[in-house]
Order: sequence, then structure tokens, then C-alpha cells
Amino acid sequence: MPSFFQHFAFKDPAWLLLLLLVLPLFFLRRRIGAAASIGFSSLSILGSVGQRAHQRPGALTAALLIFAIIAAIFALARPQWRNEYVARTASGIDILIALDVSYSMEIPDFYPNDDRRLPRKQRIVVAKEVIRDFIDLRPDDRLGLVAFSGRPYAVSPITMDHDWLKMNLERIKLGEIKEQGTAIGSAIAASSTRLTKRDAKSKVVVLVTDGANNSGKLDPIEAAKLASELGIRIYTIAIGTEDGRVSNRRQSFPAQEFDETTLREIASLTNAEFFRCRDVASLRNTFDSINTLEKSESKTHTVVDADEWFLWFIGTSFVLAFLALSFIGLNPPPMPS
Repeated sequence: MPSFFQHFAFKDPAWLLLLLLVLPLFFLRRRIGAAASIGFSSLSILGSVGQRAHQRPGALTAALLIFAIIAAIFALARPQWRNEYVARTASGIDILIALDVSYSMEIPDFYPNDDRRLPRKQRIVVAKEVIRDFIDLRPDDRLGLVAFSGRPYAVSPITMDHDWLKMNLERIKLGEIKEQGTAIGSAIAASSTRLTKRDAKSKVVVLVTDGANNSGKLDPIEAAKLASELGIRIYTIAIGTEDGRVSNRRQSFPAQEFDETTLREIASLTNAEFFRCRDVASLRNTFDSINTLEKSESKTHTVVDADEWFLWFIGTSFVLAFLALSFIGLNPPPMPS
């Protein structure tokens, strides 16, 4: 029933006020009018004068006429069956997320909800959680994903299918790339190449890493300069704590590198910002800040497809009126003598 009222409506509902004039007819049709009378000394003579008046056809005729009027009023109010379609047009932003998947991203130095009583989570796990929430905040934008360690590889092309994007984000695992290291310059170049092919008013790279560039053939600063010439902004995010260390099974001499200077310069060259995140709260705030800085414009249009029903009510009114007149014709009122 709620679904019915979501679709059924009147275009000119003011005509329904006429129903207030119809209501009294329901009471007047049962009212007995003033009867004429003639005095007789005896009523026995009237037994052969005529038959008993038929009351049922008259009552039915009145009811049919009243419902015919009601149907006509409904027709005047223009009943419609409506289907609404929401069309959304967005002049969105193309955003490519470059995520570091080197072995240092397995370091567990993030506390869930920053509660130190809980077991710590790996950097890659927390980064994926926050990126997934960021994707949900950008429904009107095309987003893509590049993972990198010793070299970059495309996880997802730039797409509006965010469910598919998040599914591929969850599939990312450390160690999938044979070439180990952190090739930030190559990651910037790969991301810029994919954005260059796009026709968007704004192109953005969000680079998430926990280390310094130590692999690849392209210097990060040179890659950032090329990206800047293409009108691409690169937001750089350094995550992790200085106390975090790669496990002994990964490196004989565990160490953790942070190159904030390079990451700051990359952001500055491309007219973007650098963020340093040492806990979950700061990482979420960083993505919230980027979401605020890179606003996309979207317009929503509601298209209403209305199917007119007034012909059905006009037809019903005509049929009811015809039936009422037929009853009157078949059962005429007694003629005065």
C-alpha cells in the first residue's frame, strides 16, 4: 500500500473540494419528501388501483448518480500514476590512489581507534580501511588504484564502479610484486600516465607510502615536475611511526626510512599538500582534508513520467450515469393522475 501512494497522485487536487458538496446527497437520497393526500372513507378501493411502489430501483439509481458525480470529480482532479527517475550529472574529479605495498607496510604500529589496549594493526590494513572510506565519500568522481613497491602495477583503472574498485583494493597483498623496494618516482609516472589520458577538469594523485624512494629509474622530483606540467596535483601521505621496524625475516638489519623532505617537495611542486600520519586518527583526518580540498560539482535532476488516469474515471462516470438512466427508464416513477 505505501508503494501505491508513492506513485498515485492528483495533478489538480483542488477539484476534490467538490466532494464536500456530494456528501449531503448521501443523506438527502434517503429522506422522504412531503406526500400529497386525498381523503377516502375507505381504503379498500385502493387495493385494485395500482401496484406497490418500487423503492429499491429508486435507491439504486440515486446511488449510481452520486458515484457518477464522484468519478467525474476525480477525473477533473487529473489522477496520475507517476514514476520518478533521478538523473545525476557530475563534473567530477579523476583521482588515482598510489598505494605503497612494500614489505615495510606490514609493520604493525597502528592501534585500532588509537586504543593502545587493542592489538596493533599493520600499516597496509589501516591504509586500506581508510582508503575504502574515502572512496565512499566520492560518489561523483572517477577513481583508480595503482600499487607499487619496486615497480608500480595497475590494480584498477579509473572508474565510476566504486564497488568493483573496493573489491580490487581488498585483493591487494604484500609481496605480489617481485621487485622489492619503494619506487615512488615510477609510481608517480605510472599514475600521471593514466590521468593524462583522461578528460577531467581536475586530476589528482594521492600517494600513500611509509618509506623513501630506493628503487626505480625515475627520480621522484623529476616525476613530480612532469606531473605538474600536466596539471596533476599530488597529495603525499607518509604513514607509520619512527619506531616501526621491518621484521628480521624480511631484512637482516631492520631499518625504517622516512623521506619527508622529498614528499613535501613533491606536494609543493604540484600545488598540493603533504601529510604526516602517525596514528589512525591523523590518517582519517588527512583523507577528510583531501576530500574537502578536492570538491566535485554534481547536479541532480528528477524526471517524472506521469501516466494519466482521468480517462478511466470519465469512462466510469459515463457508465454509472448510463446505468442510472437505464434504471429510471425501466422503472419510471408513477405519473400523477
